[in-house]
Amino acid sequence: MAGTKAKKITSEAELLAMPDSAYMNAAQLEFFRERLREMEREIRQNADETTEHLRETVIVPDPADRATIEEEHALELRTRDRERKLLKKIQQSLVQIDEGDYGYCEETGEPIGLRRLLARPTATLSLEAQERRELRQKMYGD
Repeated sequence: MAGTKAKKITSEAELLAMPDSAYMNAAQLEFFRERLREMEREIRQNADETTEHLRETVIVPDPADRATIEEEHALELRTRDRERKLLKKIQQSLVQIDEGDYGYCEETGEPIGLRRLLARPTATLSLEAQERRELRQKMYGD
């Protein structure tokens, strides 16, 4: 597609309607790049909101109310920690797009599949490879 710009994909239905031969073409890669960047923006915004929320000092004399607030803060911090780990995966996925490796199983080299990538844009394994890995972990405790 030298010199021509790929048609922008605007919906999941449009993405899924594309033929298998178009797998991970420029338009699909751009679709997932935008989806990953949006996820990244949301996570960063949530982190900023949490930072502001935790900075708000509320003096609560009732120990039960104070415990509730502390538990809410702990839950919020656990959520942000999960998002921090997801942010790392998002950044790795963006690098894979730039390197041309995105959408292919890191174990088998086979296509991961559009439906799986729509459900989990940071997936690095095909469904079968992921199931094998989970079975090994269950059997051997890795």
